[in-house]
Amino acid sequence: MQDNVLGSYRQSIDNIDAALVFMLAERFKITQAVGRYKAEHGLPPADPAREDEQIARLRTLARDADLDPDFSEKFLRFIIDEVIRHHEKVRG
Repeated sequence: MQDNVLGSYRQSIDNIDAALVFMLAERFKITQAVGRYKAEHGLPPADPAREDEQIARLRTLARDADLDPDFSEKFLRFIIDEVIRHHEKVRG
C-alpha cells in the first residue's frame, strides 16, 4: 500500500514532468521556426554569442531559484545542441 504523502509528492512530480514535456515541445516548435527563418535568410545555424547570453541568464535564474547552476547549464546546453542539430538539418 502506498503512503498518501508519498503518493501526493509523486503526483506533483508527474504533473511537473508533464508540464516540462509540453513546455519543451512548445520551445522546439518555436526554434524550428527560427531554423527555417535562418535557412531562408542565409544565417548560420548557431549563434555562439546568443548561446553564451542564454547560459549566463539561465545560470543566474538557477542561482535565484536555489538550483545548481552547473546542472541548469548542462540542461540548456543539451537543448541548444539539439536545436542547432535541427537548424543544420533544415539548412542542409
